[in-house]
Amino acid sequence: MKLFEPVALRDVTLRNRLLVSPMCQYSAQDGYANDHHLINLGRFAMGGFGLVVVEATAVVPEGRITHGDLGLWSDDHIPGLRRITDALRMYGAVAGIQIAHAGPKAASQRPWQGNGPLDDRDFQRGERPWPVVSASDKPYADGWLKPAALTSAAMANVKQAFVDAALRADAAGFDVIEVHCAHGYLLNSFLSPVTNDRNDEYGGDLEGRMRFPLEVVHAVRAAWPQGKPLFVRVSAVDGLREGMSIDDTVVFSRCLKALGVDIVDCSSGGIAPRYEYPSSYGYQVPYAQKVRSEAGIGTAAVGLIVDGRQAEAIVTNGQADLVAIGREALADPNFALHAQAELGAVDPQAPFASWPTQVAWWLQGRAAQVRTFSAQS
Repeated sequence: MKLFEPVALRDVTLRNRLLVSPMCQYSAQDGYANDHHLINLGRFAMGGFGLVVVEATAVVPEGRITHGDLGLWSDDHIPGLRRITDALRMYGAVAGIQIAHAGPKAASQRPWQGNGPLDDRDFQRGERPWPVVSASDKPYADGWLKPAALTSAAMANVKQAFVDAALRADAAGFDVIEVHCAHGYLLNSFLSPVTNDRNDEYGGDLEGRMRFPLEVVHAVRAAWPQGKPLFVRVSAVDGLREGMSIDDTVVFSRCLKALGVDIVDCSSGGIAPRYEYPSSYGYQVPYAQKVRSEAGIGTAAVGLIVDGRQAEAIVTNGQADLVAIGREALADPNFALHAQAELGAVDPQAPFASWPTQVAWWLQGRAAQVRTFSAQS
């Protein structure tokens, strides 16, 4: 089964092609990782995933989506994240982290507190907003904070913050880093014509809108160890007819490849509350397939991928190189082991079989017992 074949990315080898997509937990304080993050992420490594990617981690305090986001703007954040990378490695997974700046969607509420801009209820809890920035001064939606358009000097500071966060990620033991360039956050706000109405060299046509995100990626690639892979998450389409198209993303991905990016992680939407495309099972897989075939770069497929057979078909059919699992991983941290058992991709005779393989073998045997019992009943 191709899904469970080891895959090499530069000097890093994943034990399989399943990765846990970065998912914000909104449970940090002042950006620090705690036991919640350790336990939440560690269970995915124990569940057999090849790569576990830590949630969107802010490169500056004002780059957080909420007060509960992780951060990497200080060396003081490194020890808590090192606990996580040590645990992931102990259980056979490669540790990845997504570095991000929320841009116009920063200073917002946690999902269970409303998922909108901070308001009086949040102020009473001591959570107040901070100034937000974007490519232009367009707010994310009605009622949201109006961002300041980044000046050239501020853009240089943001770029350096991404570089510094990458260096800290390396010091914390991460072997994969992903630059967040999707979902309406800062770098995506430059890419999209929906949010970028600048009239300088960082606006206008696609070449101008790509310029700052590419400068950031170029700087991160130069700082990140050459033997370690670099991912970039994109919104392959904005989901608005006036927004980024898949053809635009192919062009952007060709540029990313030229800069030394290894995987384009193909999500979609997030630039505005409206989204005009369907969300059926695997609805984003065609984006990963088109980018892979037309830009000639590795891709990760993500979005409503719900079982092992669907994931196996994606990599076997050449639609993507990796499969990212989000909500299904939260519902079933052993998704990878269950998929391995479901597909029969377990060799019980393999010498020195790993602990996850032994568990998958046991699950496969139990499934066979249940089928036999059902047939006899």
